Amino acid sequence: MAKVTIERTVEWYDTDAAGHQHHSCIVRFVEAAEAALLREHDLAWLFGETPRVRHEINYRSRLWFGETVTVTLEVVRLGNTSLQYAFEVRGKEGVAADGTLIVAHAIPQSPTSTPWPQPVIDAFGTIRAQEAVVTK
Repeated sequence: MAKVTIERTVEWYDTDAAGHQHHSCIVRFVEAAEAALLREHDLAWLFGETPRVRHEINYRSRLWFGETVTVTLEVVRLGNTSLQYAFEVRGKEGVAADGTLIVAHAIPQSPTSTPWPQPVIDAFGTIRAQEAVVTK
């Protein structure tokens, strides 16, 4: 499946009173990786059509102001209307955070989720092939 790795620097505003990363900066780093992945696959037009429906973050170690981190984001499941990413944020001490992010496809005028457009399926894998793996 599709995967991207980006680098970021922990900025002053990414830290809290304890001097290490604020929990919210991990979400921003992951969303920056998601934007890079979508741009890489000519899918930036999805902005505004992929609400977050769930995210889970495991905090493993601290990140400090000025530290360079790498963020890896990978599509691990493409459903009919949802997509699951797995991510890992690494700093100088190794894995600082990992987890999952699940987004749905929902065009603005629809009250519910909607099937992925064909360009998303083409970029991230066919739904039928993945469903066949799940049913075995």
